[in-house]
Amino acid sequence: MAQVEATTERIIAADAATVFDTLADYENARASLLPPQFSEYEVREGGDGEGTLVHWRLQATSKRVRDCLLEVTEPTDGQLIEKDRNSSMVTTWTVTPAGEGSCRAVVTASWKGATGIGGFFERTFAPKGLNRIHDLVLANLAAATEKK
Repeated sequence: MAQVEATTERIIAADAATVFDTLADYENARASLLPPQFSEYEVREGGDGEGTLVHWRLQATSKRVRDCLLEVTEPTDGQLIEKDRNSSMVTTWTVTPAGEGSCRAVVTASWKGATGIGGFFERTFAPKGLNRIHDLVLANLAAATEKK
């Protein structure tokens, strides 16, 4: 199986701590950041960063729905890792300062893809679709944290 990876990033006009805290707030803020491709959102344990267990369904395409049960860890400052218990998908969110009053938010999702022709199409098209979805999440994160 080949590794498939999708990376999206955005500069947000807000300090890194505010952006990270909003992203790590699964109990209150995170659900409001998710676009319509996410459904059945439920915090099952924790709710604030490390130790959180969260469930959602992700409809990546009209035919592809992924049931996700994610364990959240914070291996370093400014980083959240969501490991899906139901698949090989690992999503890493990294927030770092990027100049006065702004930060860079990067999300990278990786998983073990299929082999053969199906794997070729997955490696070609799945990252583009997931990047569009993650770009919506980052846009919502920016809207929630930037001072107007």
